[in-house]
Amino acid sequence: MKKVLIVEDEQSILKLLQYNLEKEGYEVSGAMDGKEGYEMALSTSFDIILLDLMLPGMDGMDVCRELRREKVDAPIIMLTAKDSEIDKIVGLELGADDYMTKPFSPREVIARMKAIFRRMERNSASKEESNELTEDIIIGDIVISPDQYEVSVRGEKQEVTPKEFELLLYLARHKGRILNREQLLQAVWDFDFTGETRIVDMHISHLREKIEEDPKKPVYLKTARGFGYKLEAPK
Repeated sequence: MKKVLIVEDEQSILKLLQYNLEKEGYEVSGAMDGKEGYEMALSTSFDIILLDLMLPGMDGMDVCRELRREKVDAPIIMLTAKDSEIDKIVGLELGADDYMTKPFSPREVIARMKAIFRRMERNSASKEESNELTEDIIIGDIVISPDQYEVSVRGEKQEVTPKEFELLLYLARHKGRILNREQLLQAVWDFDFTGETRIVDMHISHLREKIEEDPKKPVYLKTARGFGYKLEAPK
């Protein structure tokens, strides 16, 4: 039975989600403020976390940031009444796996959760099928360690978010190939972000700051204008 943590200060939404998730066979715990939710997520291993953005005590952005700092890798779906692009991008940059704007139906939440679980199962199955997927990938001065979720550049470890790592790893496994934004969205986020390709551009920009000597003149992570991006070793 998968364990779900809901951190939501609106009791009606918390109860509605809890009722529907338990009907689907999930074990559900709830918290109504950010600090309580943060402490529960640190002390108990959950399979997924549904995290409201606007919370008393400690807001959802801070909870997400601190959980990722503490290496809590449970998928996080952020729930919010806001619908601005910048809020969505910031939430994903901090390590959230998905982002849902209120009002939403419990059925939609469950569908998003299942999409995340399917992706995790595929990734797990792929690792079991081939040891090559856990071997270090070396491209020029960049070393990517899939089994450790680590990236080093010129011998120095770089701090990357989970989504930055997944994006870089996907590009590395398709080294030299031009990948368009839609391909990257589908591969890394695993759901439809139609019209929101700026999320990819933002992640590419942050990766360049971490792997390029001069992010404005990238030699690894290059733009193919009108098409997308590719990762390659410097010539």
